[in-house]
Parts: sequence; structure tokens; C-alpha cells
Amino acid sequence: MEFPDEVVHDLRKRLRRAAGQVNAVERMLAEGRECRDIVTQLSAATSASEQVGFRLIASGRTYCIEHPDEAEASGYPLNEVQRMFTKLA
Repeated sequence: MEFPDEVVHDLRKRLRRAAGQVNAVERMLAEGRECRDIVTQLSAATSASEQVGFRLIASGRTYCIEHPDEAEASGYPLNEVQRMFTKLA
């Protein structure tokens, strides 16, 4: 499955943001920060990670609809992409 360059750029940016948030959680733990602050940051990291998955699946679904034969030949028929979406939801 192919992803447009702007989608890849967006996904990588989101992943860097999520990685920064995970690193912040680790730092907060080491510093002995308040539980509620850590949970807030962890929630942000989780949300950022989920958004990467949803954006990835949405782009994959678009690809499958626009290029059904190529998608199926590469092992990503539309029903498989929809199954992957339910794993995230």
C-alpha cells in the first residue's frame, strides 16, 4: 500500500510528538511528579498514538477505494483495512 508523501510527513510528525510525550512521562516519573500530572501526559501520548493509527487506516482505506486492484494484490483488500480499523477502535 502506498501513502502520499504528505500523509507520511504528517504521521512522522505525530509520532515524534507522541515520542516526546512518552519521554516526558518517563522524566516526570524520575522527578517524582504528581500522579495526576503524569496521567494527563500519558493520556496525551496515548491519544497522539491513536491518532497516528486512525490517520494511517484512513489513508489506507482511501488508497483501497481509489486503487482496489493494487490494494488487493498487495494484501490489503478493503475488508482487511476495515478489520485493522476495528483493532484500533
